[in-house]
Amino acid sequence: MFLAQEAAAESAGKFSFFDLFMFAFTILIAIGVARLLKAEKKNKFAIGFGTLCLLAFLFIDFLVVLTWTGQIQNFQTMLFGS
Repeated sequence: MFLAQEAAAESAGKFSFFDLFMFAFTILIAIGVARLLKAEKKNKFAIGFGTLCLLAFLFIDFLVVLTWTGQIQNFQTMLFGS
């Protein structure tokens, strides 16, 4: 367990190029959901699926930012205990 915490502490604050893709996809999904909501003929399935995907990507982006700032350990401890 100690080694896992050391590895997590070492990787905290590291930027990955893939993170930019995650943010770009989140923006694209948000644009898609906004366009679905503005459409005259509403497709409820597409709105629901897009919203669910947007929420998942927003949560992943939140975790990415926590990893950059080194606060991911505190978040995990808050959720699951020590």
